[in-house]
Amino acid sequence: RQAMLDLEKPLIAMIYGYCFGGGLGMALNADLRFAAEGSQFAVPAAVRGVAYAPSGLKQLVDLVGPSVAKDIMFSARRLPAEEALRVGIINRIIPAEELEAETVAYAETLARNAPLSIRASKFFINQLGLERAQRNDARVTAMIDEAENSEDFREATTSFMEKRKPVFHGR
Repeated sequence: RQAMLDLEKPLIAMIYGYCFGGGLGMALNADLRFAAEGSQFAVPAAVRGVAYAPSGLKQLVDLVGPSVAKDIMFSARRLPAEEALRVGIINRIIPAEELEAETVAYAETLARNAPLSIRASKFFINQLGLERAQRNDARVTAMIDEAENSEDFREATTSFMEKRKPVFHGR
């Protein structure tokens, strides 16, 4: 789990079919979750006599809010993909036969963007989920400075002026 959370690059989960319990917990570690039409989501703890630790529940609460998290945890009901999208568990619903191709195409779009910017955005957004005292302000400042002084920033400016797409190298 921690290895997934520590990735500096975006992590996209592709979900086909049932995503229950620990599988949902694993999917919540991803930055984005794309699901096939017809997928279902549930945490069956209430019908299994399981008490999930607060650390695992925090991700669910952060995504859907306390009231929806309580509904999911108390009822153990299955949420269809459309409801999972509406409450924020997943980011997209895609026809099953197109899920892999669309997810790869999206990942390729991200790969063409500025790596320093994406890395910083992921880190900053994750920092916002922490209590103020737990945040790494020094790293935030260092990442801002790194991006502002990077070859990629200069490339973005030059390519804009030249009316062409930038080519980033993460430097």
